[in-house]
Amino acid sequence: MTLLAFLLLLALVPAESARGRHLPAAAISSPVFGPRQVYGVLGGSVTVRCFYPPTPVNRHDRKYWCRQAGSGCPTVVSTQYVAPAYQGRVALTDHPQAEHFQINISALELGDAGTYQCGVGVNGRGLSYRVTLSVVEAPPVPETPELFYVKLRSTWTVTCSFGEDTVEMKKYLCKKEKEGCRNIINSYQELGSIQLTFEEPPGSFRVTMTQMDWEDAGVYYCGAGEYGKDKTSKELEVFIYEDKTFPHLKTDITAKNGSSATFECPYEPLIDSATRFWCKRDGRICNRIIDNSGFVAKKYKGRVAAFENPENKTVAIILNQLQYEDEGFYWCMSNELREQQSSAELRVVAGQPALTGKKEVEARVGSWVNLTCCYPCTYSSYEKFWCRWNGTGCAMLPAQPGLPQPGDTCGPSSRTLVLSLGPLAEEDEGWYWCGLKRNGLFGETMAVQLRLSAGSDAKLSPEFLDVDSSRDPGAAPPGGAHSDAEVRKGAAPESSDESHGSNTLGLVLGPLAGLILLVVTAFAIVKYRQMKRSDLVSVGSYRTNISMSDFESVRDFSASNCVKESQETPMGGDEFITTTDTPESAADTTKAKRSSKEDADLAYSSFLVTSSSIAQGSSGGDSAVLDPSPPQHRD
Repeated sequence: MTLLAFLLLLALVPAESARGRHLPAAAISSPVFGPRQVYGVLGGSVTVRCFYPPTPVNRHDRKYWCRQAGSGCPTVVSTQYVAPAYQGRVALTDHPQAEHFQINISALELGDAGTYQCGVGVNGRGLSYRVTLSVVEAPPVPETPELFYVKLRSTWTVTCSFGEDTVEMKKYLCKKEKEGCRNIINSYQELGSIQLTFEEPPGSFRVTMTQMDWEDAGVYYCGAGEYGKDKTSKELEVFIYEDKTFPHLKTDITAKNGSSATFECPYEPLIDSATRFWCKRDGRICNRIIDNSGFVAKKYKGRVAAFENPENKTVAIILNQLQYEDEGFYWCMSNELREQQSSAELRVVAGQPALTGKKEVEARVGSWVNLTCCYPCTYSSYEKFWCRWNGTGCAMLPAQPGLPQPGDTCGPSSRTLVLSLGPLAEEDEGWYWCGLKRNGLFGETMAVQLRLSAGSDAKLSPEFLDVDSSRDPGAAPPGGAHSDAEVRKGAAPESSDESHGSNTLGLVLGPLAGLILLVVTAFAIVKYRQMKRSDLVSVGSYRTNISMSDFESVRDFSASNCVKESQETPMGGDEFITTTDTPESAADTTKAKRSSKEDADLAYSSFLVTSSSIAQGSSGGDSAVLDPSPPQHRD
């Protein structure tokens, strides 16, 4: 029963899952490839081309052509050697950039027919391919198959031409198998992953197959009409070899409706003159979407961008805001490097995108805005980014995690990535992308369109923008716009807690400031009442409180030591009567109300008089007349 279940499981495994797991015998024995058989005419010449993997070692290693003789293989010609019997008739030319070398044999003799080997390195060490040379006395000779040396997972392109007489005939490509020639594509078919296009001159066509696998190696025929009936066909032989540096590209991509999809295209950064473009197949036409010259189709503006990655020799094409009508085959094309063409099929399924948020945000010129996107906590370890879409790509912008904004759809198991912009100018209008990356590979992205409008306060500086005080301090205006003057254009907020902390700080400091003002007012009233009984006097660099009763006792003490010309007699309160030593002048005295400043000056003078009198009295000296003005500096 267990054996039966195992066999049933094997039967259910798709054929594609096993495809490419087993290398063909030719690829295992040697990565060097050449024609299985070549033909030449007596007295004529023949050219043999052999391919080898383009590794640095192989490019500089010895190339050779030897003739099989029993268990050995004596060298006929090599990179720096020609056997004496073949002098002047055989030459070997290496083409490292083209990944092949070729042998030219002239003045063919019947004795030249036989089995040979073309190889790299030392004779008989495995890096070789067996070739049979046949020499006929007169033409015609069978046509030699055209050889193609194709990298694993790359693209194979072949062009066939059969003249104007075949313009109306069906064109086809088939692969030779035991049962016959299996159809690959013909001009009556439309296949997404294989392309057949008509070329010039009339009667010519080109076939392009992407993602070549081990099982694609073999013998093919391209032709016009029907295979086996019309003699308008050409033999092709394809050899597959593996290049470790060639990227492994996805051919089937499935994404959710409303989310995004990432396609990878082969890219050779050393060749800048090549035109690369990305298109969607529609029958025999491939509608261009974006290219490396700056072109973007109108319906895809804001939705598609290209990111070059020279490290792994790929270009990532991201298409977001997916819809069901986006399903189909997409092609990476190049006008110069045909092997850098590739294709992938996109399927759009129902589901909820991983990135969510407001897709359209409106704000006024001169205001500030926060763009946010929510991502599940399961993506916490991923690299998050915001970028500005600019047609050919998306320029990265600084952003930091933050708290959800009003109207966001973030749940308790989500986090938010915030991009703060401001003060906004007209050129800031456009598309902004939020996305995920991991190990240098792009994940899902979300596009947000920012629209700007000119408001009544658009020409005012941020400090004069009208802010609705009735709105909750932590809430944002419609569209996510803010009037926070601390936010700068393109700069990330210091932290999400900081923006909310400023609102909380305002709520706390408001009542606290009122309480402090109340306490200060009460303290001032109490202090004022105390000052009615005490004046603050400055003495040198010191400040001290001296009561008015002290001044009264000072006046009493100094009255007897005062000069005869004038004396001050206290009359109570803040009034003084100035008298002279003549009785007549006493009748002319009047009361004068003095200000608090005059009182302070009198208090200062009295204090100096009293201090001087006490000092002189303690020393036993006679009292002297004191100048009430501040002391003068003496040299």
